[in-house]
Formats: sequence, C-alpha cells, structure tokens
Amino acid sequence: MLYGGTERIVSYLTEELVRLGHEVTLFASGDSVTSAKLVGCVPTALRLDPKVCDVIPYYRLMLDRVRRQAHQFDVLHFHLDYLHFPLFREMSSRVLTTLHGRQDLPDNKPIYTCFDEMRLVSISDSQRIPISNANFAATIYHGIPATNLKATLRPQGGYLAFLVALLRKRVRKPLFKSHDLPVCHSKLRPKSIGWTNNFRERIAPLLDQPDIEFIGEINEQQKAEFLGQAYGLLFPIDWPEPFGLVMIEAMACGTPVLAFNRGSVSEIVEDGKTGIVVQSKDEAIEKLHHVLTLDRRRIRHEFERRFSAQRMASDHVRHIKSC
Repeated sequence: MLYGGTERIVSYLTEELVRLGHEVTLFASGDSVTSAKLVGCVPTALRLDPKVCDVIPYYRLMLDRVRRQAHQFDVLHFHLDYLHFPLFREMSSRVLTTLHGRQDLPDNKPIYTCFDEMRLVSISDSQRIPISNANFAATIYHGIPATNLKATLRPQGGYLAFLVALLRKRVRKPLFKSHDLPVCHSKLRPKSIGWTNNFRERIAPLLDQPDIEFIGEINEQQKAEFLGQAYGLLFPIDWPEPFGLVMIEAMACGTPVLAFNRGSVSEIVEDGKTGIVVQSKDEAIEKLHHVLTLDRRRIRHEFERRFSAQRMASDHVRHIKSC
C-alpha cells in the first residue's frame, strides 16, 4: 500500500466496520483488497494507471453505479467531497459525506449553500472554518489501525523525518539552524506549475545537499521504520491542512511532532505532550531540542486513545445511530 491518504482512511474505516459486524459494500477499483463486498468500478487504481489522464469521468461512472444500487443500502457514505451532490440530493436523509480536502477555496461556498440538506462530516474543526454555515453533522478525526505501526522507544536513525504527499525525504541533520546544527532549506509551494515540473524545477535541486537523503515513495512497512527510527517528525506546513495523517502515523511510532500552527495542527498535536506547535521557523529552531525530549511511550498512548481506527469507526456508528 503506497500513499493514497484518503483511500487508506476509507479502507481502515471499511475494515473496522466489517469487524464490528456491519454489512458494508465498497465501491472502488477492482484491485482493492477488502473484507467488504467489493464493487469494482475500474480494473486498477486510477492513480497507478498511466493511461488515465482525467479521473472525473471514472468518478461519474462509479457514482452512476452507486445510484442504481442505492435502494439496497441504509446509509450511503461518500468520500468525494461534493461531486455526488446533484445525483443524491433526493435521498439526502440517507447520505453522509466526509470532506477530505481543503475548503478555503472561494468557489466551494456556493455548492454547500445550494445543497444545504447534505449532511457533512469534517475531519477537523479547522476544516469547517471557511464554510462554517454548511450542514456539518460531526467532526470525526481520522484513525489508523493500532497494529499498523508500533512504537520505537529508542530510535537509532539519527535523523529528523519529513514526509509529504509529493515526496518523502530523510533529513540527517535538522532543517533549522540550531547551535552547531547546519542549515538545510526545503520549500514546497506548488502553484500553477504541474506536479512533475514543480518537482523537477523546485525540489530536485535541493536534494543534492549533503544533509538530505531522498527516499521516494514508501509503503506501510517502510514507513514504520522511517518514522519509528526518526528522532522527530518535522511538519513545517504553510497551508490550512485539513488533518495531516502523517502526524498520527508519527505518534503511532512514538515519534514527537514539531509542526507549524496551521489548519488542524493544534487539534491533532497536544502541545508539550505529543509534540510542539510553533508559529514560525525561528520558534521551531528554538523548540527543536525540547521536542526531542518528549516521552515516546506517552506519545504512543495518546495515539491509541485518540487516533485508532477502532475509535474512528465507533464515532461513525455512534453518529449514524443518533441521526
């Protein structure tokens, strides 16, 4: 299993609901691995199919299949943000939509105003702010299986980890100047440039620095070692992160998080307990050594308490029963 943050959350939720005894049908790619009843809408994952240039037509075909079978289900739970709204408006009492993306784009507001009967689940309270008048029914934080990643109480890697969707890289020395530690700068601000061009023009030149080792895309097994052996996770974001799955993956490994206070960060990271939340690079430099002293056993405990897949699924069931 590679990146696919949203896909992994859907998978974790599906498997946990099945484990709890619910009858679940999953509409996904035909190569998906699941304990639920699988309706394969395309042969293979769209992201991994080099022939796929535009995913939207395939989403529309999938939604048509869901609509034709909708009478079979008590609850229809969507993870495509608002794409399904027009097709399922007439059955909105049975529809639940989890928003996974950023909602601060101005073009989003009219859709939630127009389809105000559609019940929404946010993945953080911060995600709600730009569309606060939308029909939010609950905030349910992401969770991952507690057995996926195990705590490493005495890391031996000698590095700080930095893991993002576009790339993963291991930083052998901190990204911030602190006493005798060297400086290593890294910027990721894709705007109008395509992802491939952005990597080639902005990221690749930075990877030649001696203090950076570029890892590339990693799977779940590799991630356990990568995050577990790190002294800490750097999360220097500059955008309204709706959740930030890597933060709880690090916590599952007992690894403390040093994160900028943007988006959901202050909801996910308990300042001084599971990590340190800072406002600027200068403050990050100042607090770097502090974050490395946090109790890794306690961090793992807080992960189990707040961010397990079992808790996530139970929250969904409790919400649905209350409606």
